[in-house]
Amino acid sequence: MLKERLIQYALLALAFSAVASLAVITVFIFREGVPILVSEGLWSFLTGRSWAPTRGEFGILPMILGSLWVTFGALLLGVPLGLAVAVFVTDYSPRLLSDILRPAVQLLAGIPSVIYGFIGLKVLVPAIRVSLGSPGLSVLAGALVLGIMILPNVIAISEDAIRAVPRSYRDGALALGATKWQTLWRVVIPAARSGIVASIVLGMGRAIGETMAVIMVVGNSLRLPLSPLDPATTLTSNIGLEMGYASGAHRQALFATGIVLFVFIIVLNSAATAFRRRMARA
Repeated sequence: MLKERLIQYALLALAFSAVASLAVITVFIFREGVPILVSEGLWSFLTGRSWAPTRGEFGILPMILGSLWVTFGALLLGVPLGLAVAVFVTDYSPRLLSDILRPAVQLLAGIPSVIYGFIGLKVLVPAIRVSLGSPGLSVLAGALVLGIMILPNVIAISEDAIRAVPRSYRDGALALGATKWQTLWRVVIPAARSGIVASIVLGMGRAIGETMAVIMVVGNSLRLPLSPLDPATTLTSNIGLEMGYASGAHRQALFATGIVLFVFIIVLNSAATAFRRRMARA
């Protein structure tokens, strides 16, 4: 049928448009950023500790470490808490409470990142300053804010993965004498691990790619962060702060920073995909 064939071609075109968009983005950032990597040297760019565009110094090691610190801290908070909420909603929560929690989680996903930044700036930063004696604007503040921001992704996808586990798995484990918690921990969660890993990957991507909230709470220091209480800057926050006035080699260096961030995300996604496939075969 002509109509079905036209629909098929239209869907195929839409699918290829997504691939084409990714290709255009890739070509654009590599075209703008590769020249500075060639002139400065990739190793020097990645391991340099000084970022001073006016002096021609383009080292992004402090930003890489800042991004890794903040992302790791966000996952350390968001993944266990999000998974716990997903388990509670699916297996422990009364129906009425579940009906309240789901829209609340969806609402968290819709809150603009700048609002999270304001809350972190007015609540978390003073609390860290008073209780821990640090400047307040720090890696810890950024990790806490991002840990809250990734909760909707972790909760929603983990909940769907847990609900997708066949009921017979639970019934079989309970029939063999396992408690409800043992059934969840030893049977249900391992069966849902591919979906849980997907939620972690999405949360990681959200954390490492977030800009506005991070700018407001991490302190934007170009020094090497050595502890969670040190101020830092991330790859995204540095791009967001400086792209508006950058030109020449400075602008190329910011695009090269985008290349590094792009490669980071591809590597993380590829590793997570490989892990999911390995777990599926196990």
